[in-house]
Amino acid sequence: MLELLSRFWWTLVLRGLAAIAFGLLAWFWPGVTVAVLVLFFGAYVLVDGVIALYSALSGRSPTESRWLVGLLGALGVLLGVLTLWKPAAAALVLLMYIAAWSLVTGVLQIVAAIRLRKEIEGEFWLGLAGALSVLFAVLVLVFPAVGALALIWVIAAYAVVYGIVLLILGLKLRKLHGAVTRKPAGAR
Repeated sequence: MLELLSRFWWTLVLRGLAAIAFGLLAWFWPGVTVAVLVLFFGAYVLVDGVIALYSALSGRSPTESRWLVGLLGALGVLLGVLTLWKPAAAALVLLMYIAAWSLVTGVLQIVAAIRLRKEIEGEFWLGLAGALSVLFAVLVLVFPAVGALALIWVIAAYAVVYGIVLLILGLKLRKLHGAVTRKPAGAR
């Protein structure tokens, strides 16, 4: 898994930047309608899922952990397509989409961090991204009556913090990439 993550470190950086961009758009335009928020969310989750799927499917070395990244990507693509396909209906269930996606993402990232704890230092960042996702999902499920404006601010804050964490993880993996992929002396 470390080789896969370090080889495609840039996908985490792109996902982090996409999350930050989504969060900033929502933050600086808090008066946007729910329909625009639905479209922002659908586009973000779709792009995030496509990048995660690319990361999982492009790995050249066999790894038992690739399915976690692939599952995360497939979930993102599915939720993104559903949201963009039926935005009016999606507005009614946006909270459940967001909570479900965030919960599954968080659990999968925590599982990946636990698997990496013996292989690298810094797996904390992946675990933290997962914990933030789970915490966000729980907050959305526990307080569904939150006003639309407050929800936009919560989503924006989550996306920015989550994006920063993914960006840090991606940059840390970039530093490890050479050490992980370097062939031992005498190897062909």
